[in-house]
Amino acid sequence: MPTTIKRSLQDIFSPTVLKFILKIGLGSITIWVAILWYFWNSFESFVTSYLTWIPWEWAQNTIAYVAAPLVGYTLIIVTIAILTSLYSEGLLIELAKKHYPEKKAIASPSIAGSISSTLQSTLVFAVLFIVLSPTFLIPVVGQVIILYVWSILLKAPTVHDVGGLFITDKELLKEKKRKSNIIAMTASLFNYIPFLNIFAPIFAQIMFLHHILGKE
Repeated sequence: MPTTIKRSLQDIFSPTVLKFILKIGLGSITIWVAILWYFWNSFESFVTSYLTWIPWEWAQNTIAYVAAPLVGYTLIIVTIAILTSLYSEGLLIELAKKHYPEKKAIASPSIAGSISSTLQSTLVFAVLFIVLSPTFLIPVVGQVIILYVWSILLKAPTVHDVGGLFITDKELLKEKKRKSNIIAMTASLFNYIPFLNIFAPIFAQIMFLHHILGKE
């Protein structure tokens, strides 16, 4: 794992990867900032209405002050993850040729499969985010929970998109998949820092690329 992380960090700051990240990340941020700027009052009211289960008005107001920006921030993260899943194939093949020229892409994950995997992960993420959101404000424990929830958004699409390029053996892919939880959670750490969250999805994919093609 240390070797995988080291190689992935070297790749993530290469010009090719940075160009990809800026297109996907800044595009997603711009879209949601424009939408939320225009509909902020309605959006904030919607988020606040979900907090009616809290018995104290002062607690509702305090949490709503934090919850609305957090949900908006999460929408940006979800959009970046979806777009990365859909458009990263060419970049991953280029990185594989650079580091592992002897290992060729043997398949191309179907767009339908990629969309299905991403939508399923997004749905599970959304449900858990809503159900577990009251725990997010618990010191330490809440941060671990939200990190896990964010990782769900990355895990399945990463395995599908990267593994599908280089592995057709389902048993081998299943074996390689064992570390995908750790990889997804490691990449999700970027989500704690505004603007660096644009790195999380592609970082997860690059880490998984090195994991399945490289040797620790």
